[in-house]
Amino acid sequence: MRREMDLSSYGISVSRIHRNPSPAQLYEDAILREKAAITSAGALINSSGAKTGRSPKDKRIVVNPASEKDIWWGPVNSPISEESFLYNRRRAIDYLNTRDLLYVIDAFAGWDKANRIKVRIVCARAYHALFMSNMLVRPTPEELMDFGKPDYVIFNAGQFPADPSVKAVTSTTSVSLSFERGEFVILGTQYAGEMKKGIFTIMNYLMPKRGILSMHCSANEGRDGDVSLFFGLSGTGKTTLSTEPNRKLIGDDEHYWTDHGIVNIEGGCYAKCINLSAESEPEIFEAIRFGTVLENVVYDDKSRLVDFGDSSLTENTRASYPIEYIRNIKKPCMGGHPKNIVLLTCDAFGVLPPVSRLTPEQAMYLFISGYTAKVAGTEVGIIEPQATFSACFGAAFLVWHPAVYAKLLADNMQKYDSRAWLVNTGWAGGKYGVGSRLSIKHTRAIVDGIHSGELAGAECVTDPIFGLHVPKHCQGVPSEVLLPSNAWSDKADYEKTARGLAKLFHENFAKYEDLDSDIIQVIKNAGPPRL
Repeated sequence: MRREMDLSSYGISVSRIHRNPSPAQLYEDAILREKAAITSAGALINSSGAKTGRSPKDKRIVVNPASEKDIWWGPVNSPISEESFLYNRRRAIDYLNTRDLLYVIDAFAGWDKANRIKVRIVCARAYHALFMSNMLVRPTPEELMDFGKPDYVIFNAGQFPADPSVKAVTSTTSVSLSFERGEFVILGTQYAGEMKKGIFTIMNYLMPKRGILSMHCSANEGRDGDVSLFFGLSGTGKTTLSTEPNRKLIGDDEHYWTDHGIVNIEGGCYAKCINLSAESEPEIFEAIRFGTVLENVVYDDKSRLVDFGDSSLTENTRASYPIEYIRNIKKPCMGGHPKNIVLLTCDAFGVLPPVSRLTPEQAMYLFISGYTAKVAGTEVGIIEPQATFSACFGAAFLVWHPAVYAKLLADNMQKYDSRAWLVNTGWAGGKYGVGSRLSIKHTRAIVDGIHSGELAGAECVTDPIFGLHVPKHCQGVPSEVLLPSNAWSDKADYEKTARGLAKLFHENFAKYEDLDSDIIQVIKNAGPPRL
């Protein structure tokens, strides 16, 4: 049944507006109107056009006295005036008014009724509507009937370019957000992830304002109800380690931590699918079926089989599907307070321990650092391991200063007696090209040791360069692997490399010292000792 609606309050006069249409209807429209295709497994394939990833340099936030002092202005959050925002808004509305059919998705961000927000998506592409229907928490028929006025509206006119002559608009792409108006405007990019991460940016502003920690992490729950969080940048194993048969998945990417526990922001998953196979990630592979959106993948015209190894369009091929498509989930997607918080890094320098037990202060320091390392061959021009730091493991989506999120993390850890761990899924016995990657078998044994409580009671030694507390024993892991210096044959090279990485930590943290706050000094003192 089609649900027509009136958008005249936004200046939109299009007569055909489909509200929360079924996946089947969106499939039909995407195929007939957007040249989409259906895979042999039943998923919908569509293209995002020229932009196959987010455009962080084109993101802007409206400067307004009500929120101006809250925002961490700089490279992540660039300002735009109300006047320029309204110009972008008019441009988006004008484009949407030229369409003969629009889609509206009304849904929620957040599974708990106390803190979730009502979100409205207005878009002209069926694939965008299906994508956000997957990614948001879908309302029941009764909730949809009583939905009322949304808290935030996304106007997605991504097919129409922005005007670079407008002040603070520097290209034909513009992604702009007004907290005061509760509006988010997209021009010049059809990449669906802009909508998903736009909502996350909104939640990263609203939740800390309520004293709630919003987090870029995955979460799962054990058979005894114990919850674990997994933070980590791309390539660290966040999805792999949080998806396992003995623990229920709460969510794979975005959460917040309330007085009652962990809440998933999303109603679906947005998985990378480059080189995806049934053997490597069976849960994700099985989720690619009717209702799933495959973005920018290559497929065979006759068989409709997807070539997940083909990156000719982009390395950033993606699958969007409802979380119910994963077999072992916790629904509603909420859990208790986390017993364990795992910070994941892929250290290609090979000097961080496979596992370290962290103090709350160290957890804040490593959380605000958000470290991992790229390796040779992953990007053009990288021939040696390259350190990458992303505050709170998601700097691109933060709104407040990173110290605000770090302080909330430490306060919650203390209040709810959560333990924190640093788990290195990178190299041992030498840096990339010399040593070898830590085996997934050993990493899983470490995570099992965290969940069982074995490592919480293990005897530790202190790493002299990083000040980390390293367990001396872990069932299923050779003891010589646990302390990095023991695994290196060239001890002098180990010390030189380790000190070099510690220096990079110090240099990265210096950019956060602009905040005049006692908490910054506390966090700074928990970093690697300055030897």
